[in-house]
Amino acid sequence: MTTAIPTLDLTRWRSADPDERARTSAELDAALRQTGMFLLAGHGVPADLTARMRAVGHAFMRLTPEQKRRYAVSRPYDNGWRGLGALQASAVDGMVSAPDLHEAYHMGPQHRTGDARFDWLYYPDNKWPTELPELREVATEYTGHLNRLALEVLEVLAVTLGVPADHFTSRSQRATWTQNVNWYPPLSAVGRLEEGQMRVGPHSDFGTITFLDRQQGVGGLEAWNAEDGWFKPPFVPGTLVVNLGDMMNLWTDGRWRALRHRVLAPPASDPDEELVSLVFFFEADPDAEVRPLAPPAGGGEGMAPVVAGESILEKVGVTLTLAD
Repeated sequence: MTTAIPTLDLTRWRSADPDERARTSAELDAALRQTGMFLLAGHGVPADLTARMRAVGHAFMRLTPEQKRRYAVSRPYDNGWRGLGALQASAVDGMVSAPDLHEAYHMGPQHRTGDARFDWLYYPDNKWPTELPELREVATEYTGHLNRLALEVLEVLAVTLGVPADHFTSRSQRATWTQNVNWYPPLSAVGRLEEGQMRVGPHSDFGTITFLDRQQGVGGLEAWNAEDGWFKPPFVPGTLVVNLGDMMNLWTDGRWRALRHRVLAPPASDPDEELVSLVFFFEADPDAEVRPLAPPAGGGEGMAPVVAGESILEKVGVTLTLAD
């Protein structure tokens, strides 16, 4: 079945012999060619830390609108709070529909290069709420784990492609990334839905890889591939969902898919369902040239290279412009 999503267990991978690694790589490669998604076990992110991250993120969403506006984003690629309806993920694909029905709080890296303009563009300051001083501490610890995982998973993917293990990580030492707390409010709170409105409309992510720690819900995640259409991926407590983004699709010259996915509307069958997702978007060094791999590692589609940061800024701007 093409909807079968494999699990990469990092603990087993680290100690696996060449034959086991080859089998795991074959499973990953097949799923990434078809759908662009797998589950991650053995990742070492403490369960209590994830629970604290979700709880303090949810606490931010329960602040008053006036309090949250103090931490609002001020430009397209920025950290801070985006209110309900501020984004329309499907706009990048030219699909103009109702805005996405969620709120988000964004955090990112604080790298500094000494070039003030460059740093302003790619490493915006975090906006930490004074009402929740614990958020900074918890988020710093949590994203430290996710950055570690991103580099390790990128090495696994390089090995799977048969290229040097540092092919991606060598261009990701000052990577841009965004940690989102996405709050999907219940239908009882938002009242009614516009035609076609979803919590997040159909889209693919912009970067290399995304880590998702989600809660299971009726109005939850769906993934897509060409053979099966939309389907619900497996929910396995304790694992992270890993999906590929547009940048990895380009880097592999079309061999691997950027996962097309969506989050369904809050369900009428459970009008009080609310969910909090922790989403970590990892990209690359903003000045890195992402040059498609040649065959046999690459897919041979002949895609054009991009500068990582410029590609991200362009796509983020589209999702906001069409949502206004």
